[in-house]
Amino acid sequence: MKLLLRVVLVLVLLLGSFAGYLALAPSAVDPVAWEPPPVPKMEGPLAPNQRLAAATLIAAGKIDGPEDVETDAQGRLYGGTNDGAVVRVVGDALEVVANTGGRPLGLDFAPSGALIVADAKKGLLSIGPEGQVTTLVDAATGVDGVKLGFTDDVAVASDGAIYFSDASDKFGFGDHMLDLLEGRPHGRLIKFDPQTGKATVLARDLSFANGVALSKDESFVAVNETYRFRVTRHWLKGPKAGTTEVMADGLPGFPDGISQSGRGTFWVAMFTVRNAAGDFLAPRPLLAKMVANLPRALWPKPAPYGLAIEIDEDGKIVQSLHDPSGAVVEQVTSVHERDGALYIGHLHRDRITRVGL
Repeated sequence: MKLLLRVVLVLVLLLGSFAGYLALAPSAVDPVAWEPPPVPKMEGPLAPNQRLAAATLIAAGKIDGPEDVETDAQGRLYGGTNDGAVVRVVGDALEVVANTGGRPLGLDFAPSGALIVADAKKGLLSIGPEGQVTTLVDAATGVDGVKLGFTDDVAVASDGAIYFSDASDKFGFGDHMLDLLEGRPHGRLIKFDPQTGKATVLARDLSFANGVALSKDESFVAVNETYRFRVTRHWLKGPKAGTTEVMADGLPGFPDGISQSGRGTFWVAMFTVRNAAGDFLAPRPLLAKMVANLPRALWPKPAPYGLAIEIDEDGKIVQSLHDPSGAVVEQVTSVHERDGALYIGHLHRDRITRVGL
């Protein structure tokens, strides 16, 4: 019994010392307390189903991390990969359109036919018809004297104006979990005018500014705030022009990409459902700092769940598509609607998935 007590005492001392180290050691984050909204019930239009589990796989095993998926005028699929390539799917093969030398994420075609790329490492880029890469906004130069830390998604208006997000000007690609643990808003929504070459910040202090999409009439631009479980919009026209407001709040997961359906609604890609560990840490900055000091292998992991939701322009959920097991579709980062089907991108998977509507 005495030996057991000694062992327990030693373990308590060791654990206490380790906890003290985690709490007092220098950290990459400076967490702030915040209170997450209640987790919505999975019922009504959010009721679980198997619609994503019936997805068809495209380029399976051939494409590495197509975070965003886009189609050109001919209906051909495009995606960016982990090695910096922007590829086009042609039948069962892939064609390399260009290589940015960074990490291409968001994609959208300009009226000119150029493919506009939000590259997490390089900034805002344009790819011409011959594959030539032009830098529109350099990540290192940034906007208003602040670098682009994590250029994430892009939407191009009919007049050629480009709207894009800088998810975090503090934590770069690969360090998104640090942004979550810190809980401070480091994201921006930015407009680039190709006529003047000028970039203007439209909205600041966004919590991991992720997906970007224009409304059907282009009166506002929507941007996902991943770590606040909401969609925010910035008005471009009308009596509210120049103002920013919350459009949809208390979402059932972490919104990643967002896209205009063409029917006056938006598709919101959910990277995963809400995480109990993350919600627990949010109002407890000391614990968040301790977790940040742990080896990354011990950090909270996203649940393997496939989810995409459709919302209207009032932020109301219209319908949802699920793969509760995550066996076929998980970690959805983009949803692109074309000709009665959804094409789904995945940051960490080796395929594009297609679901008929």
